[in-house]
Amino acid sequence: MSFTIFGPPDRQGSYILSIKLDKPVSIVFGKFRNGQPIDLEPGRYLYVGSALGGRKGGFPLASRLLRHASRSGGRDAHAIRTKLSKLFVSWGYRPPARQSVKKLHWHIDYLLDCAEAELKHAFIFPGSSRLEPQLAEQLDSMPETSVVADRLGAQDATSGTHLFRIDETAALLPRLKTAMEERQKKG
Repeated sequence: MSFTIFGPPDRQGSYILSIKLDKPVSIVFGKFRNGQPIDLEPGRYLYVGSALGGRKGGFPLASRLLRHASRSGGRDAHAIRTKLSKLFVSWGYRPPARQSVKKLHWHIDYLLDCAEAELKHAFIFPGSSRLEPQLAEQLDSMPETSVVADRLGAQDATSGTHLFRIDETAALLPRLKTAMEERQKKG
């Protein structure tokens, strides 16, 4: 399974990406830390994001996740892209007639553009609520995760980070399910 969905289909939502890094890499995340490279070891990484805006009638969640599953320069997309596209088409998304050329913009773009990185799974939280802060907080509280660099991927947030390394992925799904159940109970 390439994705886990928490809720009914929606054109907006938040998400966590699970990324596998096969080899060590040194990445410059755009202008983050004045362009100083950050060394990443092989393993699994998690990125928290959301797609809530967009033009009226658009489908920002599908557009954002399909963008994340693409690479720049016409290089092969992540394998998950086809499955995500089929999912969103089943939700009513109509892909553009022509795919635009991907330009690196967000911090996560630089990691996902690496040949050594593969987007393996998307945890999708459909809906209009901004869940990024709660999801990042949940990941930060897990003993299995560690912060890659403070504020990385979270320049628009008041604190924290949106990119984590995870040592043991087995605990992630049960913790996310529990957190979402608790959130639903609170209403």
